[in-house]
Amino acid sequence: MRLKKYRMTILQQDKIKLRQLDIKDVDRLAEIANNRKISINLRDAFPSPYSEEDARSFIQMCYKQNPSTIFAIEYEGIYVGNIGLELGNDVYRKSAQIGYFIDEAFWNKGIVTQAVMQLTAFGFETLNMERIHTGVFEFNRASQRVLEKCGYHKEGVFRKAVLKNGKLYDEIRYSKLKNE
Repeated sequence: MRLKKYRMTILQQDKIKLRQLDIKDVDRLAEIANNRKISINLRDAFPSPYSEEDARSFIQMCYKQNPSTIFAIEYEGIYVGNIGLELGNDVYRKSAQIGYFIDEAFWNKGIVTQAVMQLTAFGFETLNMERIHTGVFEFNRASQRVLEKCGYHKEGVFRKAVLKNGKLYDEIRYSKLKNE
């Protein structure tokens, strides 16, 4: 089954808007993402340092998505971060993994919480997912709080499952089901 391509703003609520990434976002994405305080909380596949070429390649990859599942987060008209769903396949085709990051200057303003709620609703209502999940490194307490505020449930701890910067850490797994 081929899904319709969604190339629009998903939702705008209050001051938060989720929209397609655009090539005009290259400089800003490189600026936001080239921050160790952000990359420390992401997988090693996320480049660090993060260059304009990394940003350009990422945005071009987003253009090829069908359906589109990675979006820019805007706050009061300013591009402040990214949020996305990685859709499962095969026996996991009704599940998706959520991920996000935001410019450090905009931390602790409730922006990510609102964006996670919007994207979770999109995943359930538009993409017809039944389960959305993610793993968070043990030291990323802010992200754990965001997920809990959004109704995600802690499923468990994968002890010493993550090797980040030469050190082993626990991964905390969270999920939310469509009918919760």
